Amino acid sequence: MSESVKTSTNGKTREDAWRLMTEWTGSESLRRHMMAVETAMRGAARRAGEDEELWGMAGLLHDFDYERHPELPDHPTKGAEVLRAEGYPETLIAAILGHARELGFPRDTPMAKTLFAVDELSGFLTAVAYVRPSKKIADVDVASVKKKLKDKAFARGVNREDIRIGSEELGVGLDDLIATTLGDLQADAERLGL
Repeated sequence: MSESVKTSTNGKTREDAWRLMTEWTGSESLRRHMMAVETAMRGAARRAGEDEELWGMAGLLHDFDYERHPELPDHPTKGAEVLRAEGYPETLIAAILGHARELGFPRDTPMAKTLFAVDELSGFLTAVAYVRPSKKIADVDVASVKKKLKDKAFARGVNREDIRIGSEELGVGLDDLIATTLGDLQADAERLGL
């Protein structure tokens, strides 16, 4: 591990993040969601020349407190308190706080904007995969995702406005955001159970 990576993560590793996430999260589906967001964050960091470890941990931990604190503002602010006490970097904590748009925390870093953009989208892509006859994300394409986005009855819990705003904040077209996030999840499908 390079010194810059060690410094940017305050010495925290994916194993530390995994341990914390699994200690706080019993639901297999919520764990898989966080792993999918981790995958999307790592892919985005790689493309942007950013710190994959740090961005991946932000994705892996963004909902770790949800089972214990499912309501705003407790989620994610109570989790942020735990992350601070554990010594996670403020940039990671700020990105996690920013993924809850309703709380008004600024998303003023590429990591924070990306986490917000890929969180709901990763959940939506997973839902689209589950309704394919094969139940495989390999059989999902951008056109099918866009068609399902228009169907308000499908995956009602996914905030489509967050997906749209996330795309705008990143300054990328929705098709591009879907394509890159989908590609990341497809490349990691076996580990994600997709």
